[in-house]
Amino acid sequence: MAAALPLALFVLLLLGPGGWCLAEPPSDSLREELVITPLPSGDVAATFQFRTRWDSELQREGVSHYRLFPKALGQLISKYSLRELHLSFTQGFWRTRYWGPPFLQAPSGAELWVWFQDTVTDVDKSWKELSNVLSGIFCASLNFIDSTNTVTPTASFKPLGLANDTDHYFLRYAVLPREVVCTENLTPWKKLLPCSSKAGLSVLLKADRLFHTSYHSQAVHIRPVCRNARCTSISWELRQTLSVVFDAFITGQGKKDWSLFRMFSRTLTEPCPLASESRVYVDITNYNQDNETLEVHPPPTTTYQDVILGTRKTYAIYDLLDTAMINNSRNLNIQLKWKRPPENGYIHYQPAQDRLQPHLLEMLIQLPANSVTKVSIQFERALLKWTEYTPDPNHGFYVSPSVLSALVPSMVAAKPVDWEESPLFNSLFPVSDGSNYFVRLYTEPLLVNLPTPDFSMPYNVICLTCTVVAVCYGSFYNLLTRTFHIEEPRTGGLAKRLANLIRRARGVPPL
Repeated sequence: MAAALPLALFVLLLLGPGGWCLAEPPSDSLREELVITPLPSGDVAATFQFRTRWDSELQREGVSHYRLFPKALGQLISKYSLRELHLSFTQGFWRTRYWGPPFLQAPSGAELWVWFQDTVTDVDKSWKELSNVLSGIFCASLNFIDSTNTVTPTASFKPLGLANDTDHYFLRYAVLPREVVCTENLTPWKKLLPCSSKAGLSVLLKADRLFHTSYHSQAVHIRPVCRNARCTSISWELRQTLSVVFDAFITGQGKKDWSLFRMFSRTLTEPCPLASESRVYVDITNYNQDNETLEVHPPPTTTYQDVILGTRKTYAIYDLLDTAMINNSRNLNIQLKWKRPPENGYIHYQPAQDRLQPHLLEMLIQLPANSVTKVSIQFERALLKWTEYTPDPNHGFYVSPSVLSALVPSMVAAKPVDWEESPLFNSLFPVSDGSNYFVRLYTEPLLVNLPTPDFSMPYNVICLTCTVVAVCYGSFYNLLTRTFHIEEPRTGGLAKRLANLIRRARGVPPL
């Protein structure tokens, strides 16, 4: 007991009077933000970005303790001597013509491009091993990346972080366009977040809502950045981005008004306790214009203006770290409302329901003379039941003709006449006056050739089954219903009597 007291005092002296309070502050930080942008088409885009920054040189220091930075990715940087890593999983295609320019665009499928350090001797071997490891981390088919789909660009894909030399020998690029993005890719992506999906903006990442969208893209970007102004030391930055586009007619049920609950089926209740910044930005550029067609609720406390992608934008800011923002209502449900219908609000669209009702699209438009109008519709393919095919499916399937109703201006002034006294063909048109006349036109039906199954196989199976059943049923029926009788042998016949007569004549005993 006497020897234990000095040891305890020695440990307390090392800790100091403040105990653990003298430890160095954490050298990592987390910032999260969500940008909600109403698109010109009436859809709404939501872009999440989670940035984890760590003031550590993973290439030189033997790091064993991880706080915010994911350990799985930190070990990859150290083991494979990575300079930059960019990985994206995208379902759909960003339609710039209708949605405008995206914040960060990615190709459909899976895309991976990596810059290695100049200390790597065998880049191809490290590239192959890295793709296999990433395949296991993100539950993707990145293990199919090989020399047949790997290239080394020389002009594109410059380093996005610090780069002294740009020797493209250490760059590898590959894309898998057939990669299908699903929940199995989203779950490990969310596990890389410090708060996972328990608090902060990540609570909105509900799989059944994110994948029921027109566009979905999630990405991981790792790069080195300067730690200070002189850039004497570097830090590692991890950016996890996720972009989705919610369809106005499908997700919004045909309504233009939006809210967090309508888009994500959830609201914001608390910020991530590990985040130093947690904000929601709502694009209200149209709100500040003269027409004032868009309004948000609740009213923002502050706004932010800047030139984004060549256009001056105004954003409403909702700071989740502001206790008054959430404590007043215990949840934050940002709503976007249109004071008046947008320009394309006279459009009437009724989505189809499988085996219940067809599509209906009505548009009231004014066409200039000598113009061409093109209408395109997005659709999803669905499989038919084998009982729903027509008797001649190889002929194709017909789409109903379109109807064009127009009020055509007339250049000939017609004087009023008595309809009862006029010829009958004058009464065929419901509207006819001196300025215009009504016309209804129909297009020809559309014949679509769709892939059809091999109907000979069900026919062969039915014939074979019927044959087997008939043979087996007939045999069993005969065995179960037939009765058997044992017949006694007769005393003799004509042949026997003739034989006995011959035997008697010879003196032989009869049979």
